[in-house]
Amino acid sequence: MTDMKRRSGGRAARVALRRAPLAENVRPVRAGLEGGQYRPLTDAQVQRIHAAALDALEQIGLSQAPASGVKILTEAGAILGDDGRIRFPRALVEDMLAKAARNITLYGRDPKHDLHLSGNRVHFGTAGAAVHVVDLATNTYRDSTAQDLHDAAKITHALDNVHFFQRAMVCRDIPDNLDMDLNTIYACCAGTTKHVGTSFSEPAHVKPGIELLHRIAGGEDAWRARPFVSNSNCFVVPPMKFAEESCIAMEECIRAGMPVLLLSAGQAGATAPAPIALAIVQAVAECLAGVVYVNAMAPGHPAVFGTWPFVSDLRTGAMSGGSAEQALLTAGCAQMHKFYDLPGGAAAGISDSKLPDMQAGWEQGITNVLAGLSGLNMVYESVGMHASLLGFCLESLVLGDDILGQVLRCVRGIDVTEDNTSIEAMMAVCVGGPGHYLGSDQTLELMQTEYIYPSLGNRMSPKEWNEANRPILLDSAIKRKNAILEQARIQIDPAIDAAIRKDYNIYFN
Repeated sequence: MTDMKRRSGGRAARVALRRAPLAENVRPVRAGLEGGQYRPLTDAQVQRIHAAALDALEQIGLSQAPASGVKILTEAGAILGDDGRIRFPRALVEDMLAKAARNITLYGRDPKHDLHLSGNRVHFGTAGAAVHVVDLATNTYRDSTAQDLHDAAKITHALDNVHFFQRAMVCRDIPDNLDMDLNTIYACCAGTTKHVGTSFSEPAHVKPGIELLHRIAGGEDAWRARPFVSNSNCFVVPPMKFAEESCIAMEECIRAGMPVLLLSAGQAGATAPAPIALAIVQAVAECLAGVVYVNAMAPGHPAVFGTWPFVSDLRTGAMSGGSAEQALLTAGCAQMHKFYDLPGGAAAGISDSKLPDMQAGWEQGITNVLAGLSGLNMVYESVGMHASLLGFCLESLVLGDDILGQVLRCVRGIDVTEDNTSIEAMMAVCVGGPGHYLGSDQTLELMQTEYIYPSLGNRMSPKEWNEANRPILLDSAIKRKNAILEQARIQIDPAIDAAIRKDYNIYFN
């Protein structure tokens, strides 16, 4: 056997070996990689934003708190003015920040999907309330349904780089709001054992929603030990107003042991100030009010600091979720989360494009990579979202998994170790060696742990691409989506699933 044949045989053996599943700790990308390499704000600028947010809380305050919220906040030390606005003394905000939960875990039903929110650990997932689904068969938009939501959950369950599933679509085929809220919970939980986020359209729906979650969990004690669903709560209506019904729902969720996402979603130039820095100030002020609210009621309750300011195209006033300004807003918010040492979340990956095309690719890639590099703990809406949150595309969800793989590789950065900078490998190749690194031990050892490869992205040469009948990316995405759905199963014990379907009006298969 020649040297070349021996090298080829060895290479084949090593490649085969590395096609086996890798241990989680040596995978090239995974949930919870440490970001934080990108910081658009200086330390002085962070301090200025913090001081301005405290000024806003102390001098402007928030209006329209529900009676229960007024009681909770004023008993903690907030001041109710004659104008009906609640103002927050600095000392109160600082006291509640000291009590706020840090280093929290958002649980999956399967512990391998637990999300540990600390430091600059990054996790990507879905979110939003799209009212349409993008139908690539006709390139049109149609109303989203409970089945669409369930299908999105099943697809997310199969994607390595999408770490959690927050409700991404509204079930528009369900006329009754309670049925819609319950179906939303069950469609998500039946599709994936990853952490789930949901909302309630009315405070009265929290109790039956929690009862359903107790059944899924196996009882109230099991639920409270590992609450696997969090409440995405728009507790404020920017600028600087509480959302009364959402606040009451939030109170109910806290009593039930459900983690909450304190979500402030102003739109710069419309419901938030146009300057990027001042939009961050308002979002921070509103979320700090939420921190006071939550910790005055239940000190240390798990809450995500959800500064989600969006961007307007100032020519029209329309939302521009895929813009460079949106990427900067999100990254700046991530820095503020780190300043407070609070688990934080914000939005990235939204496309203004109506279809999964080149525009969608650059918008999703740029905004997600800045969010990841900034060390944002929870990157919401990172996949699948089109038309500035109006449309969700299942094929784009699949394509987004490839984008997030590349983003996570950027987040991981460059490993500079003694082994990785030793010139021994160079010596072996350059002095008396083959003159290239193909097939070298070092190359083969690193090909799966140092490098990531797209599932759908095409790296063929033009000749190979032509010989493979010129595959089109969207066709490949449709094929993978269909394969995932064909293989997916309900992620609920069959007996529990049958009992729930008997007792509830479930709209999906």
